[in-house]
Amino acid sequence: MDRETANLLIELVEKTGMLRRDMQQKKDLEKYEGRILRIQQKVSALAERISRDDPELAKALRETWQTPARSLAFRNTDHQKKMKAENPDEK
Repeated sequence: MDRETANLLIELVEKTGMLRRDMQQKKDLEKYEGRILRIQQKVSALAERISRDDPELAKALRETWQTPARSLAFRNTDHQKKMKAENPDEK
């Protein structure tokens, strides 16, 4: 899988994981628990299939589903570093 597609996939899993986390914090998760479990099963099956060709991507998908806020924080940090490198004069 090319890197751009892999990044989009990770972002999709991240956004879904963030939604799950938000629902959990707002005590709404119980209403949708069955749907969330089915999404989790699909993410797991997808990661298992991807692990045959790209174990690192599969690991990233699993970690992103489990800790989406951490994944987002790392992506934001990487983005900020990249922006600073491209624009060293801006603060």
